[in-house]
Amino acid sequence: MPKRLLILLFFLTALSGFSQARKRTFRQRELGFFGGGSYYIGDINTRNHFLATHPAGGIFFRYSTNYRYAFRFGLNYGSISGNDAASGEPDQIERNLNFKSKIYEAFSIAEFNFVEYRIGHDRFRFTFFIFAGLGGYMFNPTTNTGNGDQPVYQLHNEGTAYSRYQLCVPFGVGMKWTIAEKVGMSFEWGPRRTFTDFLDDVSGTYPENPSGSGIEGVPNATSAPGNMRGNPRTRDWYFFFGLSISFALPDPHRQCHQSL
Repeated sequence: MPKRLLILLFFLTALSGFSQARKRTFRQRELGFFGGGSYYIGDINTRNHFLATHPAGGIFFRYSTNYRYAFRFGLNYGSISGNDAASGEPDQIERNLNFKSKIYEAFSIAEFNFVEYRIGHDRFRFTFFIFAGLGGYMFNPTTNTGNGDQPVYQLHNEGTAYSRYQLCVPFGVGMKWTIAEKVGMSFEWGPRRTFTDFLDDVSGTYPENPSGSGIEGVPNATSAPGNMRGNPRTRDWYFFFGLSISFALPDPHRQCHQSL
């Protein structure tokens, strides 16, 4: 499903490019601030969206090239976590894993408005939009085995090293509306398609020579070497959602048709 959505996003964006080719353009620059939540889907939380949501925030710059297109660049900060004890699944409760991680993200995305929109315009005050782009992020999983949160990425709990610095594909949906002459708001939900299965430090099997500490917590029968610890056929996801407020910046090259 995510791959089909990405294809649809790029198809609609390209189609709109042809339809907007003859439309008069304008330039609008915005400085914005994001506030909301972040959560994750992976080996410890396999399907429950919004479970263990944590506060998140960010800052961004948006550059609109016409009433349909905008480009956004920014930084986000959030947290993700998961705990087998909260899953309600007997096999996960027996596995007894947990993790937390901070997420630091930088992104560059393109937005497509379904209808014409511009902050401060009397007619074009509201739109739904979609977005897609490219991002980079840093994560650092920790676990709590009763002695406080302990970093685990260097413990090689599955005998495999991985990088805490990764690329992702942010995409999603949202809506924008004007609340004042130079102030706009938006709400969005944005999955991050990652290329790692180690956001939670859980992916494959227990190693033959375990380190003796780390995310596995209290040893039990499930942690025997070679037993499945996670699902290596899937990748982890993280998500940002929430409200943004943005302020239109003065345009040093004001266009004569800007009031149209």
